[in-house]
Amino acid sequence: MVMGWRFVGAVPDSSKFVIVGFPHTSNWDFFVFLAVVDHFKIRARFLAKEGLFRGPFGSIMRHWGGISVDTEGATALVDTAVASFDDHDEMVLVIAPEGTRSRAEAWRTGFWRIADAADVPVVMGFVDRSTKRAGLGPSARIEGDPERWIRRAADFYADKKGLKPQNRGPVTL
Repeated sequence: MVMGWRFVGAVPDSSKFVIVGFPHTSNWDFFVFLAVVDHFKIRARFLAKEGLFRGPFGSIMRHWGGISVDTEGATALVDTAVASFDDHDEMVLVIAPEGTRSRAEAWRTGFWRIADAADVPVVMGFVDRSTKRAGLGPSARIEGDPERWIRRAADFYADKKGLKPQNRGPVTL
């Protein structure tokens, strides 16, 4: 427990998986989630635009598990992530599917395209301000059917709030 927050859930029995970090409503959600992965002893990686890896901040980003990507091309982003899964025996990639800290009306599809192409499960990670709980929920493979997966995710995330609930968008593709 950190500052009144409780960490719940369990790490799936897999050496490779994608964690959906939702809701991502402020920069602080990222730091709460860093505490989650530390609690579960997960060496998590995340994708970030290459500009964040320049200068002295770059070494911090890499230390935190950042993978530099060109955010201009969705295909290049997916290819970079899938190549990272191929290159490692163990890998956990955290992705905020909204792609922003502001309210988004739909999730971006990169997380499921990465998970499907890398043949790894997706774990539902969360931050819930209303209960001061954060952690890992169920995991499931996309298996070529993102609509089925997103319906399950919508049910799981229905009562989860981020740190700034007004910035939380719907769970939809």
